[in-house]
Amino acid sequence: MSPGHGGPHPVVSSGWAGRILVVDDEPGIRDVCRLYLEQEGFAVDDAGSMGAAVAAMERNRPALVILDLMLPDGDGLDLCRRLVAEGLPVVVLTARADEADRVVGLEIGADDYVVKPFSPRELVARVRAVLRRARGHRPAQRPVLDFGAFTVDLPGRRLLVGGREVPCTPKEFDLLALFVTHPRRVFTRDQLLDRVWDLAYAGDTRTVDVHVQRLRRKIEPDPQRPRFIKTVWSVGYRFDPAGEVG
Repeated sequence: MSPGHGGPHPVVSSGWAGRILVVDDEPGIRDVCRLYLEQEGFAVDDAGSMGAAVAAMERNRPALVILDLMLPDGDGLDLCRRLVAEGLPVVVLTARADEADRVVGLEIGADDYVVKPFSPRELVARVRAVLRRARGHRPAQRPVLDFGAFTVDLPGRRLLVGGREVPCTPKEFDLLALFVTHPRRVFTRDQLLDRVWDLAYAGDTRTVDVHVQRLRRKIEPDPQRPRFIKTVWSVGYRFDPAGEVG
């Protein structure tokens, strides 16, 4: 935890919305995040380095981590991989403007990202959106859908391939759930952003493509020749429940 904070500050608003860990080497950024998150009912821990972040998580497991990629004692992407492996939702907070850096974060499992300078209110909205999905914002459909090559357990939020559970990030599962509960429907990338990510991404449809690629690697017999999640050129994607080639 950063110097000057003896522990989580008292929650300002009524109702406890969950515990958030803010990892950033700039005290001013941590203070702003804490202020706005606590006003919305979150308990907040903070850390200014990877080492402090690990220690904070050992004391109190957070519901979500806001993570800066530029840390003084290591690459934030390494910590992001660890958090994803432990099943923790991650919102990347970064000054890296290069799209490639943001895509790498998404590819290793981050649920969302915000580029500095940022709107604290937008950050809080994105945190809430990620937590809604992580806590089981599920479509009201048949509970278990079997497609032969894989099975989707909607209530359990599980993907089974060959009878074995394959880990998915919250966004990956929400995207897969949308596809399998709307078979053969063509979704544009903007529609997928709106339905799965909740917030407009200012045209950054690459986010959708990254998550589709990750899902294909998990469910397709040959990800280079997808049978289930098919590209509709110049439009978007559709899900073929029959898994037909072509």
